[in-house]
Amino acid sequence: MNIYIWYGAVALAAALTLLALFFFVFTRGALLVRSWVGAQGAGAHIYPLYSEPWLMRLVDHQPIIAGILLFQYRRMVTRIGQGLQQTNLQGKTVLVTSCAFGNVVPRIVHAASQARAEKVLITDLLRNELTHVRGKLVGSEQHVDYLENDATRSSLADGSVSANILFFLLHELPQPMKESALDEAARVLAPGGSLYIAEFHRPRVWLMRVFGYLYFKVFEPYGLGLWDLEDPCRYLRGKGDWRFRRSTYLFGNYQVLVATKQGD
Repeated sequence: MNIYIWYGAVALAAALTLLALFFFVFTRGALLVRSWVGAQGAGAHIYPLYSEPWLMRLVDHQPIIAGILLFQYRRMVTRIGQGLQQTNLQGKTVLVTSCAFGNVVPRIVHAASQARAEKVLITDLLRNELTHVRGKLVGSEQHVDYLENDATRSSLADGSVSANILFFLLHELPQPMKESALDEAARVLAPGGSLYIAEFHRPRVWLMRVFGYLYFKVFEPYGLGLWDLEDPCRYLRGKGDWRFRRSTYLFGNYQVLVATKQGD
């Protein structure tokens, strides 16, 4: 019996190692290669995991995405959906800034419809991402528009949306791009509107901080700043008049920050 347990443990360790290697190659590994060859441009920070359709189809399955976020995905999406449903969005526009894997976009569209929003506008820098998410929204076309748009240099008008959702976007951006994305998210939001940011957060438990630090160093080099200096709440507070509500999950490892823009 002991030998079977040992074999099982070895097989599990091997599977996890291969999975980690796969994600490293198509995330941080790709960024390292681009930096070595001097690749630049608007999409230099984008993982192949998001730009290659075959990789998106391979990875974007709800159990996989839930597991990557340590099964806190549903709780965070529910928090955003409840916030939208409790808001008067009648005749207004809800913006999803950058597509995300999993069922977050269909659930946002449903919540916005429940809140009687006129339209959900889904934007992304990559056409492939928009095509991918469109396949999840068959039957909702009359309520949804799609737009190729850079989150750091948005083409949308000032104050043109009443809710804006950034779901695990900021941790993939270098600091200057984080700031630009937050500036644009704030600019296009109407006074009284809310910005919903789901992201990583500094864990309260020291052991999770150790593992989190190692995870960021290996897989998500731009995410560690969210623990402190690049905290979106801290940045927005220095840029204007906002009211904040923050919910944290799994001992503080994740957060949903709801920032409401004050004004008339």
